[in-house]
Amino acid sequence: MKGTYLLFLKLNADITVEVGKLGFLEFKSGWYVYVGSGMNSLLKRVARHFRRDKRKRWHIDYLSVHADEMLVFLIPNEKVECRIAKDLAERFKPINGFGCSDCRCVSHLFYLGNI
Repeated sequence: MKGTYLLFLKLNADITVEVGKLGFLEFKSGWYVYVGSGMNSLLKRVARHFRRDKRKRWHIDYLSVHADEMLVFLIPNEKVECRIAKDLAERFKPINGFGCSDCRCVSHLFYLGNI
């Protein structure tokens, strides 16, 4: 199965994380949403995010290992990642450059706050 997903992550405390070439980023406590896709295997891609022991390959790998809670929403058979990211950028605080090195989006990670 292929498709797009929304990965919701909760941080219980403020943290600073080194995120690959983005360098050190500060993350406030609260909820974040990451928009991603798995066009070869959506379920394998999503399952990877829930593992703590993994080689850090994508930006989200650096943050997901610190999440205190995570949940995911799947959108099977659709590649709507950038369309959703652009919509979220109008409503929530984007973490500039996060998860979007292969597109023109401002970000694929957004801070939702303490909802």
